[in-house]
Amino acid sequence: MRQDMERLAIKNIKLFLLMISIVLIQVSCNEKWLEPDPLSFFAPENVYVDEAGFESLLVTMRRSLKREYYGFFNFSTAEFAPSDLGVAGYVPDFSINTPTSSDRVPYGPMFDEVYGFIKNANVLISRIDGVTWDDETVRNRLLAEAYWHRAYWYYRLTHSYGDVPYIGVELTGAKLDFQTHSRWAILEKIQSDLEWAVEWMPVTAAPRVPTKGAGNYLLTKIYLANTEFDKAIEAATRVIEGPYSLMEHRFGSMANDPSRNVIWDLHRHENIHNSQNTETILGLVDRWEAPDGARVNQHLAANFMPHYWDVPDQAGTRGIVYPSDMMDTLMRGQGIITASNFYQFKLWEDETYNWQNTPDLRRADINWIEMSEIRYNRPESPNLGEPIRQLWPNTSDTTIRWYSWPHYKTYNPSNQEESTWGGGNGDSYVYRLAGIYLLRAEAYFWNNQLSQAANDINMVRARSNAPLITGGDVTIDYLFDERARELYAEETRHSEMVRVSNIMAKLNMNGYSLNNISQSSWWFDRVMAYNDIYKTPQGTWWRSQTPRIQTHNIYWPIPQSVITANTMGKINQNRGYQGSEGNVPPLETIEE
Repeated sequence: MRQDMERLAIKNIKLFLLMISIVLIQVSCNEKWLEPDPLSFFAPENVYVDEAGFESLLVTMRRSLKREYYGFFNFSTAEFAPSDLGVAGYVPDFSINTPTSSDRVPYGPMFDEVYGFIKNANVLISRIDGVTWDDETVRNRLLAEAYWHRAYWYYRLTHSYGDVPYIGVELTGAKLDFQTHSRWAILEKIQSDLEWAVEWMPVTAAPRVPTKGAGNYLLTKIYLANTEFDKAIEAATRVIEGPYSLMEHRFGSMANDPSRNVIWDLHRHENIHNSQNTETILGLVDRWEAPDGARVNQHLAANFMPHYWDVPDQAGTRGIVYPSDMMDTLMRGQGIITASNFYQFKLWEDETYNWQNTPDLRRADINWIEMSEIRYNRPESPNLGEPIRQLWPNTSDTTIRWYSWPHYKTYNPSNQEESTWGGGNGDSYVYRLAGIYLLRAEAYFWNNQLSQAANDINMVRARSNAPLITGGDVTIDYLFDERARELYAEETRHSEMVRVSNIMAKLNMNGYSLNNISQSSWWFDRVMAYNDIYKTPQGTWWRSQTPRIQTHNIYWPIPQSVITANTMGKINQNRGYQGSEGNVPPLETIEE
């Protein structure tokens, strides 16, 4: 009976860490199979024997980062759906995301895939000392980058799923007894790893390779998460004093176009790794000319632009030719993330300006597209040449088709093929200097050093020609307003909001506490206060859906297949989801 249960569990498993178990159990009757007998030159025993072999594994880890930023509804794109800045246009009701279902939103697949990425790091970490190194600096450089990748993904796991199992070694045998570790234990572990790693990471490196700056950037986030604010300031300062500077003047591929500005230049994908660009700390590389398997469309336009090309005219027919040359200029949106009114308009208001007249280049007319700027272009349309209008019989039909967007972020043509109108190949930022200024400003805020926080925020605002602020303006909400203005479609928004929610709960601020964070959090309160879409009346969204988000969505459900397959241990489910009633206290220490 027990064997039958295990076979049934293994049949359903997705999590990488149990894949080895499946193979071993299926062939356990053949003891000879267990003996090391590499069938090809590419067996681990032959590959991971020198610098080149381990470097090939690092190349795989760097490529894994693309899953965060490339493709339809990728991991970072999904971060904007449960936030103050937008919703998932096609599936705005998060109550349908359960331990057994993840409709379009990649929260289920993300859990499985991220453990696969961690597995690669663990292989290097576990095997690095199986080699005799003539030069220990080579060994330490390789190990340091593997620690960085593992820390990156555990940081994402703990801010998307909370308490999760920690795996810190390569798995080489059957294991069905995983346990949930405390989020805090994992954060403490990756902090310790990264403190060692940054000392061995290079100051400069080729594109895609995490440097000392990227190490300290991630370490700043981890220090913040662990409420070690002085250390966060120190780590951020090391980045700011490194070989970087904010881009304040025109540069790159379109520098000679007088109608554009430095914000436009900063976000041209071909400029991210331009030698003139001193703001890039870590970027990813993706080029049209790369071979198959080495390029992935970013789909920024599809993910963050509206379905404008499907707007009907007075005749009730699509009034825009599809496909057409218009998409060479505007690109083609799919409404994957529908921007909130807060992001489009309210965010840009202050005592003097509004979204229409703000001097802030991040909301400049040349950098944004308003729906009123788009014209019907179907030759037979009775409205040919007129601005498109909301002529649907039901207001719900407008939801994924009608919102303004930051064209400077989404414009990414790579050739004239229709397939790239949703956002073609191009490099992307992981970290850039503006982000670390805002992280250090947050650390100063927690330390009640408000004038220093304002100074860092003003470094970013001055570059964008935005009005400067004083220490009296600095609040955690203002900091996240500024992050929205600067890092929309770039950062992992939900994770950063969850990080702040845990800080406030740990410090018992504003009535929040760690004991009931699934029922009350700063994240949820800000989303409901700022995101008008989650207040949409029932049945008035596209296809009669209702945008819906709940307090327990601060964390996403652990896939039920993972919990079920772990027959000899206990992996907890997050509170608010089915199965959480059987949780046990997570492990508070990590044994090496």
